[in-house]
Amino acid sequence: MSAELIVDRTPIDGLLVIELPINGDSRGWFKENWQREKMVARGLPDFAPVQQNMSFNESPGVTRGVHAEPWDKLVSVGIGRVFGAWVDLRPGEGFGTVFTTELTPGRAVFVPRGVGNAFQTLDAGSLYSYLVNDHWSAAAKSEYTFVNLADPALGIDWPIDLERAILSDADRAHPLLADVVPMLGARTVVIGSDGQLGRELRKSLDPRTTRFLTRDHVDLARPASIEALDLQGVGTLINAAAFTQVDAAETPEGRTLAWAANASGVAHLAARCASAGVTLVHVSSDYVFDGSSASPYTEGDALSPLGVYGQSKAAGDLAAEASARKHYIIRTSWVVGDGKNFLSTMASLADRGMKPTVVDDQRGRLTSTRLIAQGIQHLLASDAPYGIYNVTGGGEPKSWAEIAAVVYAQRGRPGSDVIPVSTAMYADGRAMATRPKNSVLNLDKINSTGFHIPDHLEIISEVLAQIN
Repeated sequence: MSAELIVDRTPIDGLLVIELPINGDSRGWFKENWQREKMVARGLPDFAPVQQNMSFNESPGVTRGVHAEPWDKLVSVGIGRVFGAWVDLRPGEGFGTVFTTELTPGRAVFVPRGVGNAFQTLDAGSLYSYLVNDHWSAAAKSEYTFVNLADPALGIDWPIDLERAILSDADRAHPLLADVVPMLGARTVVIGSDGQLGRELRKSLDPRTTRFLTRDHVDLARPASIEALDLQGVGTLINAAAFTQVDAAETPEGRTLAWAANASGVAHLAARCASAGVTLVHVSSDYVFDGSSASPYTEGDALSPLGVYGQSKAAGDLAAEASARKHYIIRTSWVVGDGKNFLSTMASLADRGMKPTVVDDQRGRLTSTRLIAQGIQHLLASDAPYGIYNVTGGGEPKSWAEIAAVVYAQRGRPGSDVIPVSTAMYADGRAMATRPKNSVLNLDKINSTGFHIPDHLEIISEVLAQIN
């Protein structure tokens, strides 16, 4: 038995063997079977278990499996000894990889979703236990994937020959590996899938494992629609929905809608994700800052929103951070993608020979919806630490007028056709929300994860190519 907590990798990606410290005396022994803080620090996923199951087995030779289930689990032994066998039944190069080891009270195994699990008791009265991070249901059982534990292709050397072992008829009848359809990953839910970012996510996420929900399905301003959201079997929820009408948010009606969707709705959504063990990805904005800083804003800078839109987004960030332990908050700025946006408007004006007035006292970097989608997928795939990440284009910040001049040049028009003006002159007495003067976000944190950030001026060519 180990004197310290040790977590070891295996040939199956994500399958981990945990050596558990056992403390005993003349009365018996004690162990910490699941201790989140210590185990996560040693590399175990923060998998948020919600249900514990136990299997008591009277005789040696009781054999169960091989079952791949739509959740992660931590398997261990309370009493006795068990021979464990695991088979990777997920799509990819690892499909069919086998790992075996003996489990005792001092050794446990973390089993990721899609890895088939089997065991055979070696002692009479063995107690087999497993923590899982989703609740069992008939619908969940329909997603199980099985493989025959006697399949020669697996090559499992069972300590007790299967002819003498105690098996169920169902386990004897499971298909051979050659006939198994691999189990797909945990489902992802995208809400706000009809918006600019949502449409981009539709292009890049696997439709077999992703549900794309529009405002007709989930309206953040309507608590009942959030409560009705089915999170069974969901691993990640991406919130691409928001009330984004910055000027309208300053009106009585808009103020109510902004707070309902961006603050109260996000708080409700985060609570649902927390209770279901779902990772929440929430998209935020540079408007949570007032733009008075002379330096790019970091993820840890104090919030200081100017208008209602920024205030409601800041409240949503705080709610997501406080409620959803497993969360990524993506702060971004000056977002452009398919559909009508600043770049498409400037391109249209250039093509028509117009000479627009464009503000020159707000500075920032463009961000494409494609870059945000890539950043989200990178953070999820790389198991980056949970928290807030700034994701924008890189390079030298520009004013809106300078960016417009680049657009004009790319459309074959002189940049001097763009007339720079102050924000106050541009407003010309119209009711407009106050914008941050500095929208530049520090990108050191996302860069440290190995994510590639392009120069934001490259985004102009990318978006204009879509327009063309």
